Amino acid sequence: MQAQTTLDLSFVENPVEVSIKEGKVLGTLCLPNQKKNSPVALIIAGSGPTDRDGNNPMMKNNSLKLLAQELAKNGIASVRYDKRGVAGSSTIVTKEEDLRFEDFISDAQHWVEFLKKDKRFSQVVVIGHSEGSLIGMNLSNIDKFVSLAGAGQSADLTLKEQLDSQPQMVKDMCFPIIDKLKKGELVEDVNPMLNSVFRKSVQPYMISWFKHNPQEDIKKLNIPVLIVQGATDIQVSVKDADLLSNSSKNSKKIIIEGMNHIFKMVALDKQENVATYNNPDLPVSTELVKTMTEFISKK
Repeated sequence: MQAQTTLDLSFVENPVEVSIKEGKVLGTLCLPNQKKNSPVALIIAGSGPTDRDGNNPMMKNNSLKLLAQELAKNGIASVRYDKRGVAGSSTIVTKEEDLRFEDFISDAQHWVEFLKKDKRFSQVVVIGHSEGSLIGMNLSNIDKFVSLAGAGQSADLTLKEQLDSQPQMVKDMCFPIIDKLKKGELVEDVNPMLNSVFRKSVQPYMISWFKHNPQEDIKKLNIPVLIVQGATDIQVSVKDADLLSNSSKNSKKIIIEGMNHIFKMVALDKQENVATYNNPDLPVSTELVKTMTEFISKK
């Protein structure tokens, strides 16, 4: 006898899209069933080719999809979307040399305005994950903001930290390039072995990205802010959460013991931690869902 699949009737998911001048940005609207006038969260994914569900071509963990569905079970609607150039929005092709960090901010702002016009929703909350946190804290016309595993310092400093374990020769080549980009200057002569990171076509994007200091950007938000960080996150640290919290007078900081970068419960052991990045069957942290639900639902 074939096993029956139990259908979860507590929420429904539908495709949704917004139009920008370069094309359509595609997403998924996750709605709680039998709830009117609910809050809605715009979920912004992290860096690279991360899609609306929290996956990329090399790994599948469904982190953002599972988070959206758990929020829906608690009466909170959400939209998660594929950033320009990724998955369903891959038809929006911008030449690498023309791409700027502000493009991602602009696209997210289109989603905010789209949701603000929808009478089904009582408030619009932004949940920015990882790099999505920096995008989210630069949006306007939102009611609440959640920084989920967001960096606490500008990307140039983070990049230097990541390179710190490299041989001195590598650092001697990379650090002057980073410093020049930070000043807004293009670097003409890049060692070919560094092209994967500092090729000339990606430098304008890096310049626009390095301009943003999350400690300064979050300070400008005059709305309730929730800063959430997992204690077993091997990509972003509790120190980052502290930096953001110290910069935002409207913030509440929550550290979740045993939660990693993709909201799964796991030890700090790197091998175990990385294994969760390709396991879509692992649920997201119940404490995370509870914390977010309380923050979003609070009047």
